[in-house]
Amino acid sequence: GEPPAWAPGPAQAAALLEEAADLLVLHRDFAAAVERCEAGCDSLGAGPGHERCGRFAEVKCSLCVVGIQALAEMNRWREVLSWVLQYYHAPEHLPPKVLELCILLYSKVREPQVMLEVGSSWLRDGANQSLPEYGALLELYLVHVLLPLGRFEGAEELVRGCGVLDGEQQLEFLGTICQSRSRWTRQEETRSAAEEQQDPVAESVLGALSQKLLTMLTLLRRALRSMSNHFYLLPYKKMLLATFLLYLVVVRLDPASPTSLPFIYKLVQLFRQAWAAVLSPIHRPPIRD
Repeated sequence: GEPPAWAPGPAQAAALLEEAADLLVLHRDFAAAVERCEAGCDSLGAGPGHERCGRFAEVKCSLCVVGIQALAEMNRWREVLSWVLQYYHAPEHLPPKVLELCILLYSKVREPQVMLEVGSSWLRDGANQSLPEYGALLELYLVHVLLPLGRFEGAEELVRGCGVLDGEQQLEFLGTICQSRSRWTRQEETRSAAEEQQDPVAESVLGALSQKLLTMLTLLRRALRSMSNHFYLLPYKKMLLATFLLYLVVVRLDPASPTSLPFIYKLVQLFRQAWAAVLSPIHRPPIRD
């Protein structure tokens, strides 16, 4: 009638925990460590209320801590929160150590919003407010989640509505929130001032580019006017040459490049010389009486 020595329960989970820790620290086999952690949590079952019961809770928490570290080592941090919640089912059931690791992890990867609802649910739970770690986790949640996201009103509401904190602790937390709000405001003002300073610079650059473009278009207009006056006198091959040169000016040249302008001047002179040669007395049509 005695249960087998390897019956599912804390003993099996503890053995799997030891294997997972060796795989994580000694062998650096993170995937295998996660597998051992999952097997250990599965062996403990998912009975309600077990999360806070003595040896059971301690082993399960340790398995999740090792699993979180292994997932982070594999750069699979996005899976961490969903991974632990499959064993604890509700955010308020997370052990303090697991919640602490999750807050620090998502803060480090600059995704604190992931822990916004989870941390709020945990901190508002009445059973958690009696834990000795509650004050430290409240401060951690404020500093690494609410304040970096600019949730100052929510932070003040959480502190004022917390019956666990005494008056001195509330004042200390509210002072931290006020300092963070002031830094946030100064950063916003500095950012706005920098954007305003960039506007005149951008306008001056655009003005310079517009002036260069206008100069180029003026030269093109002169060239086109001269061409339009004498197109009917040009032979067919010279027409093709003029068209090709015009293509080079309009399509291939960069209007904003300073090196384009001298070439355009030379091109205009070339047009004028060609037209002067074409309109020499030899090529002029006879004058009829």
